[in-house]
Amino acid sequence: METLSITELKAQADVNPGEYAVHAQIATLAAKQTRTGKPYFEITLADSAGEIKIKIWQDTPGFAKAESLREEDWVMAKGFWSFNDYGLDARDCELQSLQEEDIAAVLAGDEATRAKQAEDYNYIEASCRELSDPRFKAVCELFLKKFGDRFKRSGGARNLHHARRGGLVEHVAQMMRCTKAICSIYSNLNQDLIIAGVLFHDCGKMWENNYPEKGFKMPYDFSAELMGHISFGVELANSLWKEAENESESDWKTMEPSSDKARLHLIHLILSHHGTHEFGSPVLPKTPEAMALHHVDNIDAKLEMFATGYLEQETLAPGVQKKVWALNANIVHPLGNTGEE
Repeated sequence: METLSITELKAQADVNPGEYAVHAQIATLAAKQTRTGKPYFEITLADSAGEIKIKIWQDTPGFAKAESLREEDWVMAKGFWSFNDYGLDARDCELQSLQEEDIAAVLAGDEATRAKQAEDYNYIEASCRELSDPRFKAVCELFLKKFGDRFKRSGGARNLHHARRGGLVEHVAQMMRCTKAICSIYSNLNQDLIIAGVLFHDCGKMWENNYPEKGFKMPYDFSAELMGHISFGVELANSLWKEAENESESDWKTMEPSSDKARLHLIHLILSHHGTHEFGSPVLPKTPEAMALHHVDNIDAKLEMFATGYLEQETLAPGVQKKVWALNANIVHPLGNTGEE
């Protein structure tokens, strides 16, 4: 029986239903009953690239094993996988505990995800090294030095976009690529400032949407709940700016525009990146760089929602799937690039 990642399983079960196995961690486990009193377990399984929710019914092979399992246990779930009106379904699902070597492999991530996130992180590092303003370069490199490991295991969000271990790295790297393309057209934009803003705009999610070193269940953080990722980001950026200034061999006080003005522009990008007060920004975008960053952020998040929606949403008609909540409309399959089969 072929063992697939959760992402691969979603794709395969949609076009080729069949018997597959998946190795994952139990993120949530709840004992429930149907309206007629029939017991079942609802289990959320998670790996490096995503999550799935399955039901283990009383008359299936996995029910007895589910009774002995807890959240954060590691399991192999195997059965006949397909999509029905309620989403992904595992018929006659069996559950088995994973051995240590299998757990290590799941934590490392599937090959495609590992390769993509390594490439994205290398791109972020290279983009920071290329910054010409020594202040933005220093504060970005200090960020990666001190928080690189935490950054690599953070999600871009809890639910809507890049909601997976390492998703924040993917989001930031793609935003940097988009930023460079926009700056090549709008030459009046300060590319160094926006690149630094992209790195820092969601850095508070390293607490708000962070995964443990050895797990895929995203916990809630007391401080992040009280402050939110924007406030956290401002605090972190100010702290690292001061540290980088103190460690610098050059005199930031003599640079123009002034160091304090450069710092405030960076802080403004963090504060305004949600774009509107009702979406959580304390201030509105008031500079070209802030407006550009807001829209780059929104574009990448929304396009990721389409990509995830094509894998997960219910099919309503050929080429049409049920809407993703934040997109406000049913999603339709794209035309595709010229030359694609």
